Amino acid sequence: MANVEASTNPIRDGIEHAPGGGKALINPADTVLLLLDHQAGLFQVVKDIEVAQLRANVTALAKLAALMKLPLITTASVPEGPNGPLMPEIHENAPHAVHVPRRGEVNAWDNALFVKAVEQTGRKTLIMAGVWTSVCVMFPALDAKAAGYNVYAVIDASGDPSEMASRTTVARFSQAGVVPTSANAVLCELQRTWNRSDAADFAKLYGLVAPNYTAVAESYQKAQEVVREKEPVTVR
Repeated sequence: MANVEASTNPIRDGIEHAPGGGKALINPADTVLLLLDHQAGLFQVVKDIEVAQLRANVTALAKLAALMKLPLITTASVPEGPNGPLMPEIHENAPHAVHVPRRGEVNAWDNALFVKAVEQTGRKTLIMAGVWTSVCVMFPALDAKAAGYNVYAVIDASGDPSEMASRTTVARFSQAGVVPTSANAVLCELQRTWNRSDAADFAKLYGLVAPNYTAVAESYQKAQEVVREKEPVTVR
């Protein structure tokens, strides 16, 4: 049998993959993360997802942005009013994030400073999440798509007042070419391989979006410890 040499296709992080692999996936080097209106008052009317899991998923995305040095832009809708302040976990875990205040615009894309902040990144792939999905995510997502951006909406890092609102929003996203996705899928899509120096940091992020994954890792670690304890000591 003839020897077959593996041809590789290096990507920007220096990791090599098979030719063609990942061409349909998100390119981290072209990606901006937009977290919209994750505010205390708005959380109180979210009914399509447990708020604790929603916040955990948002926190995971913020940590992902810090880990991979992705541009992250936040904004809030009238935080001094009943919508309330932005959840603090975002900027605590991603101190490089840029916050753009608004002047009451419901649609962040109606705010010139917000659009300018996105444009200044020079990137064309937008990963969005927010509360409400049917308003605070959908409006800028549709406008960004019309402006020529590739747009992904992280549904489980967003929240709506009802499951019906969420379902109709996802349907409209699909019709408009906005890609619905999940926090777990975003982590996997940007990680791409465990053969990287920050693999352990990614494993911790999966524990946020899938808490049972932490239990799997803990049980595996304990099993490895038991094996090592049972290994015979070699005397030289």
